[in-house]
Amino acid sequence: MMDGRYIFESGRLGFRRWKPDDRGAFARMNANPQVMEYFPNMLTQAESDGLIERFEQHTEEKGFGIWAVERKEDGAFIGFIGLLEVGFDAGFQGAVEIGWRLDNKFWKQGYATEGAKACLDYAFGVLGLNEILSFTATLNHPSETVMQRIGMKKAGEFDHPKLEDGSPLKRHVLYKITAAEYALR
Repeated sequence: MMDGRYIFESGRLGFRRWKPDDRGAFARMNANPQVMEYFPNMLTQAESDGLIERFEQHTEEKGFGIWAVERKEDGAFIGFIGLLEVGFDAGFQGAVEIGWRLDNKFWKQGYATEGAKACLDYAFGVLGLNEILSFTATLNHPSETVMQRIGMKKAGEFDHPKLEDGSPLKRHVLYKITAAEYALR
């Protein structure tokens, strides 16, 4: 938090709470078919606003959450990266997951990997968490690659309980990393 704008930062990215003027860019991102390819559906403005409210409520209750991420050089909102308690039952309810969603114009620039590493630094170093999970649809190879790049190891696969049977997105990969493993990387 060099100048007070950020909760924490990486070389190129700043992690902060959500602001009202993030809503338009976030809704446009969530209505982009390319960005939402590995999700059941695109989101409306109201659904995107509700997601921000859920993220902010989680941060208020837990002291961490899904943060808005901006590029420090120009303040551009690029999407989110953060930590969330798993709220569904798939054998690891209550564990903390790391997740990200970036606007496609910021893909293939190393931002997801850089930001996820900074988030893990914060999770293990500042928050003192012991283990972080991540998961995505088995089809989502780009996100699975980020999980591998940040040192996570595949722990298995599961059927996401919130997705319909027959959905090509139902089967998910599960990755994990402990604080001890992260310290050794």
